[in-house]
Amino acid sequence: MVTGRQFIRLSPFARMVAIIGMLLLCLPLASVYAAEDGKPLIYDEAGLLDTEQEAKLTEMARTYGAERETDIIIYTSLNESGADVMKMTEDFYDNKAPGFDKPHGNAVILTMDMKFREVYLAGFYKGEEYLDDGRLDRIRNRITSDLSAGDYYAAFSEYIVTAHRYMGYKPGVDPDNILFKWWFQVGAAGVVALLIVWRMVANSGGKVTVHSRTYENVGSSGVIGHRDQYIRTTVTKQHIPKPSSGGGGGGGGGGRSSGGHSHSGSRGSF
Repeated sequence: MVTGRQFIRLSPFARMVAIIGMLLLCLPLASVYAAEDGKPLIYDEAGLLDTEQEAKLTEMARTYGAERETDIIIYTSLNESGADVMKMTEDFYDNKAPGFDKPHGNAVILTMDMKFREVYLAGFYKGEEYLDDGRLDRIRNRITSDLSAGDYYAAFSEYIVTAHRYMGYKPGVDPDNILFKWWFQVGAAGVVALLIVWRMVANSGGKVTVHSRTYENVGSSGVIGHRDQYIRTTVTKQHIPKPSSGGGGGGGGGGRSSGGHSHSGSRGSF
């Protein structure tokens, strides 16, 4: 241990080395916490997954979550107590204290209530910022059909991948905008290239000197008269069906847990 008096006596170079060493030793605890590979991300209390599926989803959640610095969590429950699915999610966050950067940190949670067949998605901190209510609604809508069919592995995989993709766009941007689709960008580039080639070919044929007035006798040509004639009016009636209510409806929005943690949210049935 170097005392303050000894530190003053060190040469400037030695002081610099000592300072760098202390900074390396004092790296943020968040880095250590985030690198914890054994941290659980899949809490399948309802037993919806087999061992292999759970292992694959854990690896996916860990890999994609690290890229967005957010814990991507799945929590399934038989909900024998009959609790509200939103309250279940909030209590889970308060009690388990997940977070990529720190306990009670960046996280997005998918909660499955198998008693009432409801699903709730919530984003905390960075998860709340980048996965607002609207984006969570879209994720939920994408996975509802698989949940209804009992294909939980496919639904959970889609949830992880889509949450990761949506967090790659700034808040307020439509992540499903057609302008962001790679096939649209390739197609647009192809159209522009074709227009450029067409313009080059058109310009290579020389200048056209004949036009609509070349053979017109300006002195004797003109409009003799004009007449507007009303024929009839046709009215078409079209029945507009009322939207039907069905499974998968919801929304819900976010809130604040008992521990004081604000979150976004999306709720629906399956």
